[in-house]
Amino acid sequence: MQPRSVQGEAALFRRYYQYLILERSFSENTLDAYKKDLYKLLRYYEEEGIDFRNVTLEQLQTFSATLMDLGISPRSISRILSGVRTFYKFLSLEHEIENDPCELLESPARGEHLPDVLTVEEIDQLIAAIDMTKPEGQRDRAILETLYSCGLRVSELCGLRISNLYLDEGFIRVHGKGKKERLVPISDTAIMELKLWFTDRDQLHIKPGHEDYVFVSCRRGTALSRITIFHIIKVLCEATGIRTTVSPHTFRHSFATHLLEGGANLRVIQELLGHENIDTTEIYLNIDRHHLRQQILDHHPRNQKHWE
Repeated sequence: MQPRSVQGEAALFRRYYQYLILERSFSENTLDAYKKDLYKLLRYYEEEGIDFRNVTLEQLQTFSATLMDLGISPRSISRILSGVRTFYKFLSLEHEIENDPCELLESPARGEHLPDVLTVEEIDQLIAAIDMTKPEGQRDRAILETLYSCGLRVSELCGLRISNLYLDEGFIRVHGKGKKERLVPISDTAIMELKLWFTDRDQLHIKPGHEDYVFVSCRRGTALSRITIFHIIKVLCEATGIRTTVSPHTFRHSFATHLLEGGANLRVIQELLGHENIDTTEIYLNIDRHHLRQQILDHHPRNQKHWE
């Protein structure tokens, strides 16, 4: 089934699949995998309002970062990007596009890899670039502080509920991958920004079914999507001139890196991140929650004395 945005291009895609079979000698299973991966790309384009013929290298890099944020393994991302390169090579051979945007597109390393991180100064720059005269200004400040303070996945941020906030105790309950739950300490700075956002949020008309979501659209009154969070960060990066590819996942990496550099225990960092290879229930069974919070207080830049 073709995505709605490319129904008019059905003939082009049939030629592409014939190219894979006749010229690349793909098996039926490989062809099926390439079709599914192409669908992922085109669905992403549809959500972003991107014309697949005019895509840029930067947009493809953001697509790759989105896959990583979804928790897809580097090996799987490399396979998907291989399909993307094949598709655009075909378009170039068919003279459907002038320039191949994939020439400089890199796949994530499969071995040891240190992801891009932001410095504390760069995070401050992004937050300072938020236009506080706009209705969503305080909301966006709370979003960035919560991402950085708690090391959340973007899906966890979008799904965060008011009923899962324990701000007086300094914790939030997060629903992670595989419907697992974990308690995460939250910095006083993020708590302050959230409380200021709730003052603005109380003035909004929230649509039924969305009342418990922490972050909602100021215009539609509905829970924010992942794409909106990506867009907020992209606009701020453009405003500050930060040229590295930054996604919500970059804040998660920065959270972990800054804690590690500050001296936090690696095991504690894994617990805070909700690492998929660690049983989340160990937070409640084996690790003292006050110890977790103390690690944040002692080692996270937002809690150290020179930030007070």
